[in-house]
Amino acid sequence: MKSCNMKLIPALFILIAGAATAADEAVTTIGAGVALAPRYSGSDENMVVPVVALDYSMANGFYASTLRGLGYGGAAGPFSYSAALGYRAPRKEDGKLPFGGKASKYLRGMGDVKGSATANLSLGYAIFDGLDVNVHTAQALSARETGSTYGAGLSGKLFKDDANTVTLSLGFEVADKKYAQAYYGVTAKQALKSGYKVYQPKAGLYQADVTMSWQHKLDGHWGVTGMLGASSLLRDAANSPLARRTTAPTAAVYASYTF
Repeated sequence: MKSCNMKLIPALFILIAGAATAADEAVTTIGAGVALAPRYSGSDENMVVPVVALDYSMANGFYASTLRGLGYGGAAGPFSYSAALGYRAPRKEDGKLPFGGKASKYLRGMGDVKGSATANLSLGYAIFDGLDVNVHTAQALSARETGSTYGAGLSGKLFKDDANTVTLSLGFEVADKKYAQAYYGVTAKQALKSGYKVYQPKAGLYQADVTMSWQHKLDGHWGVTGMLGASSLLRDAANSPLARRTTAPTAAVYASYTF
C-alpha cells in the first residue's frame, strides 16, 4: 500500500506466484508473514505490518490474487507478459492505517490521497536463464488525479539449487505529473493547513530500489521467503518537503503453502 510504501510486497509474493503461472494445472498459494517499511514514501518512521496473501493461478494464465490483482499472464519464448486490474491503497492524513499503526503526524494538513483502481501492465524478457529485464506501468483508472507510474527492472539469480534461490533485483520508477504532485507536492491549500511551503514537483524519475531475496523450499508444498532491500527517492521527490528521509530500508519474511 502506498501509505507505507509497500510496493515490495507484491514483488516478493510474485517470486512464488510466478511458478504457479507456469504450472500445468491450477495452483493456489497462501502466504503469511511480516514486513518492515516506511510509514509513507519519504517518511523517516518505520512500521511493521502483517503480510497475508492468497494467490490462485489457472493453467490458462488467468489469476486472482490479493497482491497481484485480477489478471492474465503468459509467456512466448523469452518474453513474458501480464495485464491485471489492481488497487493502489490511499495515503491517510490521520487516523489508523488499514494494516495497523497510525498515520504520520507529518502528513497533518495534507489531506488524504485517494485510493485508486489501476491497470497494471508488464512485459519481461529473459536475456538468458537467470537474468531478466522488465518494464511495467500502473495506470490510474479511478481517482485519476493521483496519476500513473512507469518502471523498469533487472533481476538476476545469484544462486539456485533444488531447495534455495537467491535473487538480486534493481528497479527504477518514473512518475507522471499528477502522481508526483499527489504524493510529493504541496498545493497552496495544503500549505496553509500543514505549514509546508508550496511545492510543485515535475514528472520524471522519482525512485530507485534494490532488493535481495532468498527462497527456501521446505518440501513440495511449504516454503519460506526472506527479503532485504532499500528504496531511495530521487530528484524532485527527494527534494519534497514531505521527504524526511530519502533512503529507507525494506524487509520482509513470510511462509507460504502451495497446493
